[in-house]
Amino acid sequence: MRPLPVLGLLLAALVAGSGELGAQRRRGWGRPTVEPNVPYDGRFTFARIRYAEIMSNGWEFDYPTMERNLMTMISEVTALRPHVAGSNIHTLDDPELLKYPVAYLSEPGYWIPSDAEVEGLRAYLAKGGFLIVDDFMLREWVNFERQIRRVLPEARIVRLDISHPIFNAFFKIQTLDMSYPHNPSLKAEFHGIYENNDPGGRLMVVINYNNDIGDYMEWSGEGWWAVNITNEAYKLAMNYIMYGLTH
Repeated sequence: MRPLPVLGLLLAALVAGSGELGAQRRRGWGRPTVEPNVPYDGRFTFARIRYAEIMSNGWEFDYPTMERNLMTMISEVTALRPHVAGSNIHTLDDPELLKYPVAYLSEPGYWIPSDAEVEGLRAYLAKGGFLIVDDFMLREWVNFERQIRRVLPEARIVRLDISHPIFNAFFKIQTLDMSYPHNPSLKAEFHGIYENNDPGGRLMVVINYNNDIGDYMEWSGEGWWAVNITNEAYKLAMNYIMYGLTH
């Protein structure tokens, strides 16, 4: 692993090229081209959840540049050999999703899964899958909580603090003082759902509320956000992945 003090410089160098790729794909804020899934070969592959577009196409926000930037960082600072040039998109009722231990759900404020997708996510979590929920704020919590309780009716959603092992799974996170990138007045909160509601057990779901680490990572090569906050977004994402792979 590279020395941690150079992480900021490493980020700036690595994501410069991929940030240009993102600018080309998303210039004019158009919708990105959905690429073919990477064939399963046992290597870590980033898996994004696709859902029906009721009011928003938020499931695809930050795709695919965020994935490319994050996988580039993981390949440089960890012993994993992830697929860097490709990633996967799955619906929650796709049996193929069960091959991938970590999944990412964007903009759950507009997520309304079908009954089959509800059952699929319940099975995914029960079989050891780990879900990262990101990019939502304010009243969007109401819909997210309604939908996740369809999946896990008895679940208790608990506020996480810096002492939780997920914040020390790879990097030692020093602070959770973050905010929503496009609205700095909204202070980030971190929540989780434990297996069997046991705080001493496995965290099945981590929830970034009033936050959008995907946006920080997508635009990290463009200079939109301060380097220190961008670094924290990468650290959180890598910690989440490492936690999901080891619990």
